[in-house]
Amino acid sequence: MKISQEVKEALSNNDPVVALESTIISHGMPYPENLDMARKIERIVRDEGAVPATIAILEGVIHVGLNEDELMKLAQGSRVMKVSKRDIAYAISEKKDGATTVSATLLLAERAGINVFATGGIGGVHRFAENTFDISRDLEEIASCNVAVVSAGAKAILDLPKTLEYLETKGVEVIGYQTDSFPAFYTRESALSVTHRLDEPEAIARLMYAKWHLPLRGGIVIANPIPEEHSIPSEWIDEKINYALEEASSQGIKGKDTTPFLLSRVKELTEGSSLKANLELVYNNAVLAARIAKSYSQLVKQNP
Repeated sequence: MKISQEVKEALSNNDPVVALESTIISHGMPYPENLDMARKIERIVRDEGAVPATIAILEGVIHVGLNEDELMKLAQGSRVMKVSKRDIAYAISEKKDGATTVSATLLLAERAGINVFATGGIGGVHRFAENTFDISRDLEEIASCNVAVVSAGAKAILDLPKTLEYLETKGVEVIGYQTDSFPAFYTRESALSVTHRLDEPEAIARLMYAKWHLPLRGGIVIANPIPEEHSIPSEWIDEKINYALEEASSQGIKGKDTTPFLLSRVKELTEGSSLKANLELVYNNAVLAARIAKSYSQLVKQNP
């Protein structure tokens, strides 16, 4: 594992660090839009007083914190693997370039000593999982790693009630940031409830500190609703998602190909508005993650 000097110094001083995934760069959108997005997320984290640590695998080496050339390589690369937990050892042993998913980023962030991770939406239980057993590895890694995951809920293409039920079974708190309702990714609200509501980054930091110093093992989901001005009406987006699901079923798309297909198809059906919403919620999550990391850093320094 190669940790950048900036990240290494921040961790050694207990300064705030925010982990960032790299799949959104290499598999989320075309170049150069993906590079602009990656730069903006890192800039947002820095502007809020934290250090960004984008995580990826380059030529078989785990990198925690990327420089400009490394970000460029990910953004332009045409043969970058999508790396989940099960792919990490393969990517290393075969000296591959790999962009880390939520599950891989979580695992590697914890190994590096990073406690806060910002993403768009977590994976979860897929619709019709009672027939397919299709459940994202993200949920297991969230339950296993001492990392707070800031997201706009789970991806809207998933079965949200089953996803929350799974998290409850694993003992993972779902904290609504300034909301009692579990956000539905593109939409601010749903009919589902969060475990607890907390309205300040400092309160979330206290929860993190209390949980991990008991110690209780496992992560925390911080559900941060998409900003009101970028929220998409649930009825409209659900119609597009259901249409994409029918297409995936008719074309026999399943397993790891399901999520990329659905997100791409929903983007087409919404004429790009879903992608715009996705970007805005990621930026919003980066702001909150940096503020939580800063509060948690202060708490740790006050209580060494």
